[in-house]
Amino acid sequence: MLPEPHRLHRSADFTRAVRQGRRMGRHDLVVHAYARDDASCVGVGEPRFGLIVSKAVGPAVTRHRVARRLRHICSEILLEVPETCDVVIRALPGSANLSSKDLQRQVRSGLKKLGYLGAVRDARS
Repeated sequence: MLPEPHRLHRSADFTRAVRQGRRMGRHDLVVHAYARDDASCVGVGEPRFGLIVSKAVGPAVTRHRVARRLRHICSEILLEVPETCDVVIRALPGSANLSSKDLQRQVRSGLKKLGYLGAVRDARS
């Protein structure tokens, strides 16, 4: 499960990450990343993740399975993403047929090419 401070909730945050951030397309998903620098932005100091899994991915059971896998991947890479980064992952229809390992490889690849996947930070208490 992805901890509450690390989730994107507001539509404006999703829109900002998708429209103003950088984008890297992979075969079965698109990774959008936006570096927050505004001190008035809620949640500054914590990387935040959002998921977009549309009906094109498949029926509800399939969409929820893909979303669970992506949330788990986000929680694993949490300490490797910069603290002021908003990441939105858009699942494409092919993501329904991938294993968790393949999804993780594509997420990591997209973030790495964008320059948002770096060294592991110290865990905060």
